[in-house]
Amino acid sequence: MSTPTLSPRSSQKKLHLPPQWPFDVRKTPFFYGWAIWLFSTLGFLMSVPGQTMGMAVFTDPFMDAFGLGRTQLSFAYLCGTVGSAFFLARAGRLYDRVGARLMVVGASVVLGLLVAFISVIDWLGGALSALLGVPLATVTLPMILIGYFGVRFSGQGVLTSASRNVLLLWFERRRGLVSGVRGVFVSLGFSIAPLILALMIDGFGWRGALWLMATALIFVFAGLALVFLRDSPAAVGLQPDGVSAEEHARRSIAMTTTTKTLAEARRSPSFWIYSAGLSIHALFGTAVTFHIVSIFADAGRDRTEAFAYFLPQAIVSTSVNLFASWLADRHRLKPFLIIMLGGFLLGAIGLINLDTRWGYLMLIGGFGTGGGLWGVISNLAFIRLFGSLHLGEISGLNTSLTVLASAIGPFLFSLGHDLSGAYQAPELLCAVAIACLLVAAIVIRQPDDQAPVRG
Repeated sequence: MSTPTLSPRSSQKKLHLPPQWPFDVRKTPFFYGWAIWLFSTLGFLMSVPGQTMGMAVFTDPFMDAFGLGRTQLSFAYLCGTVGSAFFLARAGRLYDRVGARLMVVGASVVLGLLVAFISVIDWLGGALSALLGVPLATVTLPMILIGYFGVRFSGQGVLTSASRNVLLLWFERRRGLVSGVRGVFVSLGFSIAPLILALMIDGFGWRGALWLMATALIFVFAGLALVFLRDSPAAVGLQPDGVSAEEHARRSIAMTTTTKTLAEARRSPSFWIYSAGLSIHALFGTAVTFHIVSIFADAGRDRTEAFAYFLPQAIVSTSVNLFASWLADRHRLKPFLIIMLGGFLLGAIGLINLDTRWGYLMLIGGFGTGGGLWGVISNLAFIRLFGSLHLGEISGLNTSLTVLASAIGPFLFSLGHDLSGAYQAPELLCAVAIACLLVAAIVIRQPDDQAPVRG
């Protein structure tokens, strides 16, 4: 087994809660990694207020309450998302220092506070507008920009990344399958989240819905995570997968452990091809989701068909994710990357020909397959290629790139439509970019990508 490469930062004193506070997890009648799985899954689901599908439901109420137009609100969302992307690598370094427990708790509290802040922007804006004698939009625009920045950074960025990383440390042999099962529940939760939020808005008003989410984040989930979450099995005297110390030592002898710093990862072509593959989906997928009704209308399809697309696409995605996660525990990741990009290319061709039946089916099959494999690769790529010692900052840099791409996508499609009157130009641009990435994924050698040892 190779010796981990340490950086000066890795020798800094790490800040953690006592690992056995408030109870000794070794005394639980089951392997505690399954409790971590539960909180990892809940962490993804609780990030909904920071996800596009979570904030999009509030677009019309925000426009009315804050005195903003759709373009102004979209611009604030773009700037907030782009701004948050530049701080996620730093958050990853903090994760490596303080661990998942404090990061999940802290991100949940911050996300809840920012959601609560957004809920009173109209009150604060109205008071400042009257005091300063300026239009309401003049003060609410920078406020909602700050709010979007905060929820995107703490929700889509930190909470999601920390919830993903913590599970990877508790499982080795079944890491892919366990992550895939989590992905099924997360996909289902994300799919029904807009409907649940819409019902909350109908029942409690947009402000009441935000208050409910803030309360759940700060007083329920953060409190439970503080009590039950643990950083790693090593911190509490356990082994990954719940095996004995002797069994883990026997497996470790057979394994070749690659541990690299962020600087070393940045010099690796593998980091950039995987990050680019994940980012192009964030760009393309977010753009299609954001403009789904308009894109389908341009293809002669109505609003009902646009929303109906998500169900078969989600079925394909979750099925592929679960099966591929099981396979990934036995094989290298490069074939999954190639098939993922091939799926996205197939979906892009289908999108360009959405006015035909075969184009619609290609869109579902391609984006469904690519999206399912995206979940596998985003979970496993960086811990497989570069190890766990600097996983926080390495995955944090990747997260910053994907978040940045997710901000650019909707704006790129909107700009292309404004200039040409159709979405074909940005769709073709994305298809060409995916084709280039596919060629690069085939050609670029990936010496760090090894099949897991089945000891």
